[in-house]
Amino acid sequence: MRIISGSNKGKKLIMPNDKTTRPLKDMAKESIFNVLSHANYINFHLKDSMVLDLFSGIGSFGLECISRGSKFVFFLENYPPVLKILKSNISNLKYENRSKVIDIDVFKINNDTLKEDQKFEIVFCDPPYKEKKIDLLLENIIEMGVLKKDGVIILHRKKGDLDIYPKKFNIIDTKNYGLSTIIFGR
Repeated sequence: MRIISGSNKGKKLIMPNDKTTRPLKDMAKESIFNVLSHANYINFHLKDSMVLDLFSGIGSFGLECISRGSKFVFFLENYPPVLKILKSNISNLKYENRSKVIDIDVFKINNDTLKEDQKFEIVFCDPPYKEKKIDLLLENIIEMGVLKKDGVIILHRKKGDLDIYPKKFNIIDTKNYGLSTIIFGR
């Protein structure tokens, strides 16, 4: 597992020893960034963007965003063994001033969890496979109003999962690399 592109291209990330955490694979990460960077139907710019990384794990997505020019990433994670690795990866890449780690159950976030009036260009969500309450999480993101007008929500799920998604967002892209990656926009 490594940083694919940007200022820290090639830097390796610390990986967890246990199999509970499933870090985002490089191939899936690269395909997501290709869509974000090159799709004509997404009005999106990664440079100077604000990112909300839910179920952050070791931080591979959010750290990749910073390496590619994002302004700031909020990492939300609450699994103690992986929190330590996430903080080490941030420190090793010297991204302490461009990120914040919030130790919280993602389903309990509210407007007090984040900076007041914070808006994000990207909300990345890579929940555990067994998680079935994705619709509630997406509804909460909508209610909190944290996604910018042209922002995107990226949901990374197990291939074939039949989640229910709020109708307030359009599915603007899907990719299949053994897993489903769904990009929502307004």
